[in-house]
Amino acid sequence: MGRFSLARASKPQPAQPAVPVAAPTPAARVESKPKAPPRDATLDLRLRLHTRLIDELDLAKLDKLDEAELRRQVLGQVTEFARDERMALNTKELEALGASIYDEMVGLGPIEPLLKDDSINDILINGPFQVYIERRGELELTAIRFRDNDHLLRIVNRIVAGVGRRIDESQPMVDARLPDGSRVNAAIPPIAIDGCSVSIRKFSKKPLTLEKLVEFGAMTQSMADFLYGAVKSRVSTVISGGTGSGKTTLLNALSAAIPEGERLITIEDAAELQLQQVHVVRMETRPPNIEGKGEIRQRELVKNALRMRPDRVILGEVRSEEAFDMLQAMNTGHEGSMATIHSNNPREAVSRLEQMVAMGGMNIGPDAVRHQIAAAVGLVVQVNRLSDGKRKVTHVTEIVGMEGQVVQMQDIFLFNRTHTDADGTVHGEHRATGLRPRCLDEMLRRGIPYDTSNFDPDKVL
Repeated sequence: MGRFSLARASKPQPAQPAVPVAAPTPAARVESKPKAPPRDATLDLRLRLHTRLIDELDLAKLDKLDEAELRRQVLGQVTEFARDERMALNTKELEALGASIYDEMVGLGPIEPLLKDDSINDILINGPFQVYIERRGELELTAIRFRDNDHLLRIVNRIVAGVGRRIDESQPMVDARLPDGSRVNAAIPPIAIDGCSVSIRKFSKKPLTLEKLVEFGAMTQSMADFLYGAVKSRVSTVISGGTGSGKTTLLNALSAAIPEGERLITIEDAAELQLQQVHVVRMETRPPNIEGKGEIRQRELVKNALRMRPDRVILGEVRSEEAFDMLQAMNTGHEGSMATIHSNNPREAVSRLEQMVAMGGMNIGPDAVRHQIAAAVGLVVQVNRLSDGKRKVTHVTEIVGMEGQVVQMQDIFLFNRTHTDADGTVHGEHRATGLRPRCLDEMLRRGIPYDTSNFDPDKVL
């Protein structure tokens, strides 16, 4: 505690503008809200120029212009503005200013460069004056900021309007997505105390394949071959993990094993899956309207999907009572269906499924629910983000049936940590447990070969 107090005491305080100061009230003395940083002359200039462009450009014609022509017109206006303001800018600086104004008009303003940077995984906006990014598993504070909360709120409204959703004081939280599939969550005042809070989970323009995950060390080639064969042979799979652990990335990669001739239906809160098949029907939940009506939840979508002749149903994430309908689908001719779930390990994933079925208010005993889970789910694949930011497949676990009132599970592959360096880098190895999975027989019957020596526990994979 003392160390933090000392750091605050020694930090030089920025000069404050001379404004009349009233006597501090008790509430003012304990105020902890972040202060706005010194005004950025460049940002003020961009916003002033943006306002002028809105006044001078013919907005009715903007939608009819292609991107190149619109950029040309914006650059022309920026050049004229710089001449009027007697700004000493060279050609490169004018082009950069024109690009930033274009982003302000039709893009997402200050964060547009972050969205174009493929090395960034997450963009975390904590109010208008604090923007963090995650790169290679590590959080970094950027110099990017918004002019004020209204500026940030305008960008948020532009995002949610693009997917037919809304955000206001009556509905201050929203899940949305960007055109490239990146997932967006936003919260605004009154629930977000220090201004708009926005989290953007970016997705690669080229979805990661199993080969890439092996190359990055998330799993070994023998594990990837086994999972590929299991999905291809229609083993229903649940991918479990924490926030940001790579569940959706792994689900996208495993979908490559699904044969092209199958009809897939995906169900998500905010569409983000990037399946690699041609015959895919994508469905998305809908929030209630301003009158509190018209909500469509995942459970209704799962029920409807079963009437659409799917070969497999894929849920982006199981969160609630739709778990029962998902298990029903897996048990009634839709083997090979897949879903993700938030959980710390495979055993907890099964417990969470049981709890979510109970959330539906079904008059079903816990034993019957466990039998449903044991019959429906074949594999639970656990993915974790380690302390050094790397993602690893830590468990490949098979559900083998019931023994008494307990769902029986057996680990096929495990990631064993060996040690951690002083800089936080985690070292470990993937090994088999020595148990032969029951689904291997089905893989072999379907003509999917697999080297059984990979199940040798003494072999480092």
